[in-house]
Amino acid sequence: IFFIMLLTGDLLMKKKVCMGNEAIALGALAAGITVAAGYPGTPSTEIIETLTAVKAPGVKVQWAPNEKAALEVAAGAAYAGARSLCTMKQVGLNVASDPLMSLAYIGVKGGMVLAVADDPGPWSSQTEQDTRGFAKHANLPVFDPCSPEEAYEMVQAAFDFSEAFELPVLLRPTTRVCHASAETEIAETTAPRRPSGFVKRPEWCIFPALSYRRHGELEIKQHEMAKAFDSLPFNSIEKHGKSRLGIAVSGVSYLYLKEALGETDSEVTVFKIGNPYPLPEALTEEFLSSVDSVLVIEELDPIVEEQLLIASNGRGTVRGKRSGEMPWNGEYSYELVKKALLNFTGQDDRQASLPELPQLPVRPPVLCAGCPHRASFYEAKIATKDFKKAVYCGDIGCYTLGNAAPLNMVDTCLCMGAGITIAQGIKLAEPDTKCLAFIGDSTFFHTGLPGIINAVYQGTDITVIILDNRTTAMTGHQPHPGTGRRALGEEAVALDIETLLKACGVEHISTVNPFDYDKSVKAIKEAVSYEGPSAVIAKAPCIANIKKPSTVHRVAASCIKCGRCIKEIGCPAITPDEAGCARINASLCTDCGLCANLCPVGAIESGEING
Repeated sequence: IFFIMLLTGDLLMKKKVCMGNEAIALGALAAGITVAAGYPGTPSTEIIETLTAVKAPGVKVQWAPNEKAALEVAAGAAYAGARSLCTMKQVGLNVASDPLMSLAYIGVKGGMVLAVADDPGPWSSQTEQDTRGFAKHANLPVFDPCSPEEAYEMVQAAFDFSEAFELPVLLRPTTRVCHASAETEIAETTAPRRPSGFVKRPEWCIFPALSYRRHGELEIKQHEMAKAFDSLPFNSIEKHGKSRLGIAVSGVSYLYLKEALGETDSEVTVFKIGNPYPLPEALTEEFLSSVDSVLVIEELDPIVEEQLLIASNGRGTVRGKRSGEMPWNGEYSYELVKKALLNFTGQDDRQASLPELPQLPVRPPVLCAGCPHRASFYEAKIATKDFKKAVYCGDIGCYTLGNAAPLNMVDTCLCMGAGITIAQGIKLAEPDTKCLAFIGDSTFFHTGLPGIINAVYQGTDITVIILDNRTTAMTGHQPHPGTGRRALGEEAVALDIETLLKACGVEHISTVNPFDYDKSVKAIKEAVSYEGPSAVIAKAPCIANIKKPSTVHRVAASCIKCGRCIKEIGCPAITPDEAGCARINASLCTDCGLCANLCPVGAIESGEING
């Protein structure tokens, strides 16, 4: 009966337009997960967001303080035989790399899938790193979906594969797959699989002797996994004509190639690769035997290209990034893939003579009107203006935008939590420099605390300004340990930042409302004048999470056209009119009042919106 239902599909499946991340989440539910943990990061965030919206019975979902914690929670669940999902973006994998590398040796009992969203472009990341390369480094298998529909199927197959080989499996959707939408066949939600339970065994504890043995076993498993990938539907060879030209393609680039083939007369053999590491063994041999020249199309690193170079062993030519025919960086597109296809097959690009479309206007991101971070940055600038040299170390979040003119308040930005420790290094190298580190509340819990502890332990004189807007704003307002609620909406203990700072040994701490201009400037001055680690907590909710007030600020006729309110804070609600006077857009103004503190003649005042 089951197979009859599966073949008809009517009783088990329904069609739904899904974003790629939603499809991954629903696929994980269909696979019977019990635990899901992650840390928000574009383009992966909506995977956990979907799970929190569905609230599937028996499925435990959490936003962890960071990716390392998320991975270890998911691993613990898999130790106990549960199916678990862990999510993050590609740079988050760096944070989780320590447990992941060891987990590859230890292995899992229940299926465990690590969904790591890569960001070619990059659109919202520090790096363009390729998770497929990390999978190769860790000797772990990776699934590379080309579409939301395939991502839905892949995540289920990945859980089966994980249990078959007792290894964590990586799923690597890219931004274009994560945020694209497509009609997808979705199975009815089923109850999570019942975990078999944790069984004590010596192999759960990693020791050198075990690592040595498991490393050898893991290398042997690479060949076994490569053979197993031959039978999966995500890998196939497609014949387009009788040419002995071949194209190997991975990820979303397959869709670009498919569209380009439909619009050209190209004759090629296409090797569609859904499992780029390790490459399917028999299919790779079959493909290489049927072609004389291969063009590899894959975003970011030459993971497939290098494996094909080794597998070809001198047969034919393998072209791609190393031959200069495909770019190493940036997101691929239909136009790029079509051009590469025509060049490879020796055809003329008939559209080459068409005029280029005009470029879209550049719209740089800015802090929102009324954002409390703008006030904190400006107040810190005023508080430190008399020092000979001050360096402002930033971090990852909305407040990274403080680097833009006219604020110019982020001199460094490396990775999550690094601002605090970078400031310490600069202070050690230049003792006369005043070093301030800005960090958001979510990032503080993510990786800020070790830096605080180091500053106290080493006695380094820096000032940390915690921009506490009570949410993880940049990625869509997810909760964190300081918000008092969990991923599924339950109430939780709200960890107090000031209490944590005191517990770490910080002795000079003040908490201010950044919209209290005078008090904030005074508090920052006192903090930077203090000898030793100091902290200022700038506490005000994200402007996107509060109700718009019934009052706004307006510029009176007494405006002297000095432009300070425009030039010094860069609020998008304030612009000059034709006469050079400042004007405030009432639809954008949130009545924060920062601009009024700058006006030398008091020409900016608060009043009713319709007044």
